[in-house]
Amino acid sequence: MIISLLKGEISFDELLHYYNANVSYIALPDRINGFVFSYKDINNIFINDFLSISKKKKTILHELAHIELNQLGQIDKDLFAFKVDRYEDEADKYIKFLEEQI
Repeated sequence: MIISLLKGEISFDELLHYYNANVSYIALPDRINGFVFSYKDINNIFINDFLSISKKKKTILHELAHIELNQLGQIDKDLFAFKVDRYEDEADKYIKFLEEQI
């Protein structure tokens, strides 16, 4: 579905609705751009309010990639400290792949 957003086939609001997600902007530590977690079947995306507009957009895409790649449930099953880098790399590579398809 992210590819449909990038191609302009659907709106950002439509994508959020599809994934039952919402985005909130909050103050986060410097090194944390954002994160996503699911609670009561709602995907909550939190973005660092101190980022530039461009970095906020990239971070939202990255967090949506975690949802699209079904990584939220995986993190609960894996030893978080040992797997988090793998999931972060996969989400980044996925977005890069999608952007190359446009």
